[in-house]
Amino acid sequence: MKRMMLVLLALLAPVAFGATDDAKSSDTRESERAKQDVLWGHMEGAIRGIVHETDAVVGVAIVDLADPERSFYLNADAVYPTASTIKIAVLAELYRQNERGSGAKLGDLYTINVKDGVGTEGILQSMSAGVSRITNHDLALLMVSLSDNSAANVLIDRVGMENVNNWLAQLGLERTRLRRHMLDVKAAQEGRENTSTPRELVTMLQALYSGNVFSKKTTDDFFKMLSTQKSSYIPRLLPADLTIANKSGNLDAVRNDAGIVFVPGRPFAIAVMTTYSGDDLAAEQSIARIARVAWSYFDRVGKSSSLGRIVR
Repeated sequence: MKRMMLVLLALLAPVAFGATDDAKSSDTRESERAKQDVLWGHMEGAIRGIVHETDAVVGVAIVDLADPERSFYLNADAVYPTASTIKIAVLAELYRQNERGSGAKLGDLYTINVKDGVGTEGILQSMSAGVSRITNHDLALLMVSLSDNSAANVLIDRVGMENVNNWLAQLGLERTRLRRHMLDVKAAQEGRENTSTPRELVTMLQALYSGNVFSKKTTDDFFKMLSTQKSSYIPRLLPADLTIANKSGNLDAVRNDAGIVFVPGRPFAIAVMTTYSGDDLAAEQSIARIARVAWSYFDRVGKSSSLGRIVR
């Protein structure tokens, strides 16, 4: 009998020890998250302070792509004019059609038309009409890196405004819509404005990042293209060597920026939209400050141990 009891205890011992280890592991995870909750709370408070100091109406959405349940939304469901942030959706539809092999292809050539030029800036309208030819890929590069509105309008026509909106609807986005070409003031005066919300911009970026829209190769190529913008607000106060795939936009009294900040080990999606601004430069700086506060959280969590120590 005594021998049988010893055998039984020996068999149960690994199970008991395993349960103890699991409990310790669970306790460690809870402790780690509790400390991160404190940092997250600091981030939220700092962002609320920046928004309070800004004279514009500001909407913010931030999602931890490594832990999507951790998110922050402030005035994030209000509808704002998108300005050039809607070009993210145009770019996505171009890459969708290219990957499907139907519709517009990245390698398709386009001959510059004298009617393409809009506004007073941009590379496309300076090219020789009827002679110069450019691929859709390079039109996209101009649209993103230099925010060339003429190039954006050509791409809108090539991929189809309706196709862009159908894809947005497929994602479940109800308030993000492309209703006019870039710099079409008459359409804007008639109420046909390009719109979105901070929450929906981040939702779109999450879908693109997740790999549910494109293959891995196309996803990588898409974000490589989206990381070519030369000047914008999110990167303004962030480290120069940090990869940031974003698209900013501006109109009178409107300043926006949305993208993914690829913090090593802790990437996050962010959208900041401002409207009714009385000081556009201050609104731009507020976006930069909000991005900096968010980056500070993700950078520290991404490079720290579970105890919060940075081991170099």
